[in-house]
Amino acid sequence: MGDVLLALSIPVLVFGGGIYAACDCWWRRRHPAPPSPYTHRAARLAEQEMLLLAEEIVDDAYAALGPLYDAPSDAPAPAGPPSGLSPRSSRSPRPPSPASTPDRAPSPPAAVRKP
Repeated sequence: MGDVLLALSIPVLVFGGGIYAACDCWWRRRHPAPPSPYTHRAARLAEQEMLLLAEEIVDDAYAALGPLYDAPSDAPAPAGPPSGLSPRSSRSPRPPSPASTPDRAPSPPAAVRKP
């Protein structure tokens, strides 16, 4: 008889655990816990820390690569079209298009091709 009770107690425990889990889930859906202010504060602190780290990365990259983007002051400015290219007089010049319109953002700069 002891073996039969032991064998029947396992399904009863599993069924009871399922009923408890269903009731607990129902209760938590009907009575949600208020949001914790500590999680919001932790998220703000993490965001500030991430922004400071990103700012440091950008500053370091600009310090390292900034001189590459500065234009040399002693180089002469190009006067006209490069040699080998002739201006096309048969076409009328295109009217200048605005950089951006209210419904369209400006396009990114074109990639530079190496000769």
